[in-house]
Order: sequence, then C-alpha cells, then structure tokens
Amino acid sequence: MIEVQHLTKQYGAFTAVEDVSFTVERGEILGFLGPNGAGKTTTMRMVTGYMPPSRGRAIVAGYDIFEQPIEAKKRIGYLPETPPLYPDMTVRDYLTFVAKIRGVPRAERRSRVDTMMARTHVADMAGRHCGKLSKGYRQRVGLAQALLHDPDVLVLDEPTAGLDPKQIIETRQLIRELAGNHSVILSTHILPEVSQTCQRVVIINHGHVVAVDTPANLTARLRGSETIYVLVDGGGADVASALTAVPGVTSVAVTGTDAGALACEVASHTGHDVRRDLAAAIVGAGWGLLEMRPMRMSLEDIFLHLTTEDSAEQPQIPEEHAVHG
Repeated sequence: MIEVQHLTKQYGAFTAVEDVSFTVERGEILGFLGPNGAGKTTTMRMVTGYMPPSRGRAIVAGYDIFEQPIEAKKRIGYLPETPPLYPDMTVRDYLTFVAKIRGVPRAERRSRVDTMMARTHVADMAGRHCGKLSKGYRQRVGLAQALLHDPDVLVLDEPTAGLDPKQIIETRQLIRELAGNHSVILSTHILPEVSQTCQRVVIINHGHVVAVDTPANLTARLRGSETIYVLVDGGGADVASALTAVPGVTSVAVTGTDAGALACEVASHTGHDVRRDLAAAIVGAGWGLLEMRPMRMSLEDIFLHLTTEDSAEQPQIPEEHAVHG
C-alpha cells in the first residue's frame, strides 16, 4: 500500500534525510519513531508530496507520489504537525469545504461531516471558529479532515500533540479502529504511542533508518539472547553454578539478594525456552523458587540504545533551511 524507496532530502551540504526505505501493508499501523529533529516530519512531507525529495521515490496505493501526484493524493489523508485549519471558518464550514475539495459527493457531505465530527469528538464545537479552538480541538479537527474522504492511506504526524489524557486514549483507540481498512503511518517521538498502537516500528535517527521491525523482534535482536529473572531461596548454596549447568543456559549473573534469597539473571540462546528445566533444577535441589519471569528490553530501552550518540558530531542544518521533525 505504501512503498518508500531510498528517500533523501538535502539542503546544500546538509542531508536532512538519507536513503530512507520502508513499506506499509494494507491494514497495518506503522510507527515512525525518532527523537525531535531526526527527520520524521521531513520524511512525512516527502511521502505525502508536500515536499520533493532530492532522490528516491514514494508509491502510495500503486501511484508514484511525484509522477502521479493527483491520483496518489486522492488516496492520502494527511494530518501534518500543524493542523491546516482556516481560522475564520467554523468547524462545520471548514470540514464541509474539505469534503467538497476532496470530492465527497454532495448528497453525502453533511452525513460524512457529522460522522467525522462525532468520531473525533468535536461535534460540540461545530459552530465555533477554528481560530478560537484550543490546541486539543484543533488537533482533533485536523484528524477529522484527514479522514473525511475515507482514504486508503493515513499519514499522521504527532496526532496526539496537545491532547489531554482522556483525548489521547480516545484518539489512539480511533487509530486502532482504522487499521484493517486503512494503512497508517504514525509519526511520533512519544514511545507509548508506538507500543500501544503500532504493529511495526521504523526508528529514525539523524536522518537515517536505524531499525525496522516489531518491538518484540527488536528486543530479541538487541539482546541477542533470552533472559530470565529468577529469585531462589538456596540456603547459601552455589545456585549460580547449578543454573549454569542447565542445558541451553549461556550465562548466569547474580544481581543481588532479596530477603535472603538470591536474585539471578539467566541468559539462554534466542528461541530456547529453559524455564521448565530451570524450575526442575531448582526444585530438584530442594531450593525454593520464589519468582521466575522473562526480562525484556522495553521500547524505551530500544529507543535509547539505537538513538543515543554524541549529537555534537552530527552536522547542523543551516538556519535558513531548518525543518522541524
């Protein structure tokens, strides 16, 4: 449904985005994750045809966004970082105007506008001018305009910015409901946004893609092994040596004690489930197994691992070409 091939954006000697490639399947929600200034918004602007690339191409629903821009854009709903509202229009007038230019049939416009206002929880502001809306309402009206023409593809740049906690939960639920009939790119620097909404994640840093995978697969790849935390009441015995002898275990690290029991992190080969054998070894030795649980890198750990480096070594974009994202 979306295919991004080697997108690159240069401003003189500075490269804001370099060789970015990824795909989004029909019905999939892809998280596009990176710290502020990583190149997320620049990439989204190229994918939606708002900005031409220096190199590369983007194909949306079978149409090249730069060679067939009208056909491609018909199939895209885009919520940019700043919602594109007309301050002197009321919410209803604005959404009706968007429905008209998006080609929604006249007979369906009113019902479509009413439905989108209800889904994005802005119906109570239908008669208010867009320029007098709070940031949260502006964001939700922006989401409504992106959905009006029932597009194949949704590109959402920071869709929950400015929303209160209740509105964030409602918006995330709406985005999840859209999956299946729509392909969604969700650009954000908010980690819970990705972990609670997206099936796959692209992580970008300093304009480069540093990972493309599911959070679970990223966890396994970065650890290179499965790690299990165990808490054993061994009465002073050499628990670590006994656990190291269990088939499949690669290492045992004693991390401390808890009420006299020994806490250990037991690593094994990826895909090798040693929990039953560990439990049998502990119980067979007459020790107490007080706790056993898998240890996984959180999305926060993955994000920091892949994006933390000396930013002072990175080139800075010239001020006259500064692009947020």
